Amino acid sequence: MVLPAEVVAPVRIEVSPGHRLAVRRCGDGGVPLLLIHGFPCTSRIWSHNIGPLAEAGFDVVAPDLRGYGDSDFAPDDFYDLNAFNTDLTALFDSLGWERAVVAGHDLGAMIAIDLTNRHPDRVDRLVILDDSMPDLVEAFAAAGIPPSRPKPAVYDYQRRQGHDADALVAELDTPDQRRRYIAEFYGHRMWCPPAAFSDEDLAFLTEPYGDAARLRASFADYEVVMGTRPLSAPEMLDRPVRQQTLLLIGEDQVTIGDHVEQRCALALPEAVGPFWVKGAGHFLPWERPGIVNRAIRSFCGDLLSPPGRRA
Repeated sequence: MVLPAEVVAPVRIEVSPGHRLAVRRCGDGGVPLLLIHGFPCTSRIWSHNIGPLAEAGFDVVAPDLRGYGDSDFAPDDFYDLNAFNTDLTALFDSLGWERAVVAGHDLGAMIAIDLTNRHPDRVDRLVILDDSMPDLVEAFAAAGIPPSRPKPAVYDYQRRQGHDADALVAELDTPDQRRRYIAEFYGHRMWCPPAAFSDEDLAFLTEPYGDAARLRASFADYEVVMGTRPLSAPEMLDRPVRQQTLLLIGEDQVTIGDHVEQRCALALPEAVGPFWVKGAGHFLPWERPGIVNRAIRSFCGDLLSPPGRRA
């Protein structure tokens, strides 16, 4: 397997007694920046961002979420937003961070939004790398914004992962089958343009999912969405985000919701964007890392300047 030249090896950090997260870190002493991955990713999706953002002046930390990559599985069997953020705020404490810029992609974006609303004092500003945002049902309806509708032809996996996870994992009974299943999200499911990922890219990105237990853990979020798995605490997605927010969206994907600009104006009132990135799909950190890196650097320029720089 050919590794990206920029890949940073993970280290394991204890975030509660006996429970560790695998963390990729570069730039110790810079402005704290947390990068949160989603599904079907791990911290590997940030391989082209960690080094350049550290060079820009950030202390970049990209963890594998509980159950993903090289991190421990959930000690309490919870995989909801509060559980992920319990780990991440404890990670802040372990790193000596009071606050950080928080960037999230896919599930990671929803975790970042929940973190911002749950612990606003710990988030300097927010970066969203897709069209994730709080779901303000009543406010959207009052503004005449209809709910987004799923696309059944490519979203069939939601039903199976959310309602039939054990049987699905049992069907995918070899490492190659499990990795091929995950690779579909980078391919024919149209989350990104054709040929956006090489065979070497896919070998690197899907490797952790060859393990059946890792694949099964990644389905837990869909069980949460479908209501088949209990929550450790209610989600904090029912209110606008008041922090400064940067929103970038890859234009060439089927995962984009409807009426993004209108929803953004209500849910992210301090947002810069949304900015649409042409020639990119759902996986902006990998597909267009240069744009992502420059956007984050520019968005946080005042923090990177000497008067605002903090360890």
